[in-house]
Amino acid sequence: MNQKERYEAAKARYAELGIDTDAVIAKLKEIPVALHCWQGDDVTGFDHDGPLTGGIQTTGNYPGKARTPQELMQDMEKALSLMPGKKKLNLHASYAIFEEGEFADRDALEPKHFAKWVEFAKKHNMGMDFNPTYFSHDKVKDGLTLSSPDEETRKFWIDHGKACVRISEYFAKETGVPCVMNIWTGDGYKDIPADRLGPRMRYKDSIEQILAEPHDAKLVKPCVESKVFGIGVESYTVGSAEFTLSFAATHEGCLPLMDNGHYHPTEVVSDKIPALLAFFPEIALHITRPVRWDSDHVVLYDDETREMAKEIVRNDALERVFMALDYFDASINRVSAWAMGFRSWQKALLNAMLTPNALLKELQDTNQMTKLMVLQEAVKTFPMGDVWEEYLNQCGVAQDMEFFAEIEKYESEVLSKRK
Repeated sequence: MNQKERYEAAKARYAELGIDTDAVIAKLKEIPVALHCWQGDDVTGFDHDGPLTGGIQTTGNYPGKARTPQELMQDMEKALSLMPGKKKLNLHASYAIFEEGEFADRDALEPKHFAKWVEFAKKHNMGMDFNPTYFSHDKVKDGLTLSSPDEETRKFWIDHGKACVRISEYFAKETGVPCVMNIWTGDGYKDIPADRLGPRMRYKDSIEQILAEPHDAKLVKPCVESKVFGIGVESYTVGSAEFTLSFAATHEGCLPLMDNGHYHPTEVVSDKIPALLAFFPEIALHITRPVRWDSDHVVLYDDETREMAKEIVRNDALERVFMALDYFDASINRVSAWAMGFRSWQKALLNAMLTPNALLKELQDTNQMTKLMVLQEAVKTFPMGDVWEEYLNQCGVAQDMEFFAEIEKYESEVLSKRK
């Protein structure tokens, strides 16, 4: 059978479960997923020359890293051509683009410093998300930013956050798509602190001052993101899971953002998604692949990735969950890393949408647990791959067995020439 015949056969199989694969494909095409700019240049950005600091680290030195805004956009365009579905552009503030001879420190950033990114997003029909950059800067004092006891330091970073609120609203107005603005810092201590409450009270006050910056709540979606620990802050993280979740729950208009690498190794975000959906109208995700800790490996079609997608789909939360990728691997071809991670998450969403969720829920609610187990296992071997191939065809992107040839060609013609 050819690809089209295989799809028609798969379509018939899924129809037996009450699933319309044509409708699933049409819906999947419209689900936005944010693509992170920082995979393309190892989180270097354009506003500093120093190394990464603040609990973040990339490993590897694969040839072809983007060195300029033009190269980063070029690489991202290649990656976009290999990705099915709808995209958003996710930026860090450190990716401001300055005219020759111009510079603005992070507390003085303006919309004009991101005008070229807006132009890029419009060219590709993408909305935009944003992240203040609270790392890799000489005003990170003693490893602290928004929680610093030094008022001058703290004010600088508060002003940075306020500037980012204004820029986020600019993005939303320009693209016509709400901008998710995520606040994360690596603030913490390497060893056991003498005061755990003080830094958190300062952190709370700082975020409250940032969110007090006037903005349209329909256009800007502020988030707070937690973390267990980072490099150099192993003993204490100011923005812990309990802190950020409590902050979001008690501050109207602020969303909790969960990064599935930012929890203890035995915790899973898939279980946390429905817990938060019970209380929050909207939540946000940074999707990565942790290996023993927040190692930011490229997203694959693995168990937890599938389970996260299932929880979003089965709870009818596709319009309530803002989804963004967040990883950075410098040990492999960076364009391939972008494309593979995006395709893996799309595949997980498709798998979730091809699952007979209503039927499975009914079996659970009527305590037919044996039949539930049997059916859950049976659908795992349904011909999802044939539906995936049809989806890729309709989106006009390369099939799984073909897209690496595109990567090799781009590496040979473009990336290998960068020194």
